[in-house]
Amino acid sequence: MRTILTKEQLDITIKRLAHQILENVEDAGNIVLIGIQPRGVFVSDRIMNDIRNKFPDAFKKVKYGKLDITFYRDDVRGELHTANKTDISFSIEGKNVILVDDVLYKGRTVRAALDALLDFGRPNKVELCVLIDRRFSRELPIQPDYCGKAIDSIMSQKVKVEWDKDEVVLY
Repeated sequence: MRTILTKEQLDITIKRLAHQILENVEDAGNIVLIGIQPRGVFVSDRIMNDIRNKFPDAFKKVKYGKLDITFYRDDVRGELHTANKTDISFSIEGKNVILVDDVLYKGRTVRAALDALLDFGRPNKVELCVLIDRRFSRELPIQPDYCGKAIDSIMSQKVKVEWDKDEVVLY
């Protein structure tokens, strides 16, 4: 077991991601931040909290939603799955969508999220924000636009964001 991000590093990383997202925005009213259920929501909630505290005017304009991809996945078949809640009460038509997840590994979660997004309209642009990028394990050509930390790991290792301890650990 090795700690990748301590509590302090995790806080700084979330703040940096929030700042980077807003740096690239010309019109906060055209931005939609969507956390991928379940673990991406922890990251997106923290990013939105930081935007609320540091940039209240931008916070009022940025739309925020949560996306369940359970039934869009292609890598978990033949099992019974419990769906999470999707909470997107607005159209993403013509908007710049930023998908948020905790760990980018093989890319299948993001692929499923892209499929699920189409049910809510056709966005102008889709970007990806992840807390941890496990760089050399991708099965699909998906790369993050915003990355908290990129790590090299082998397939047998696991990256776990432990929100109860506010740290990221490599097992």
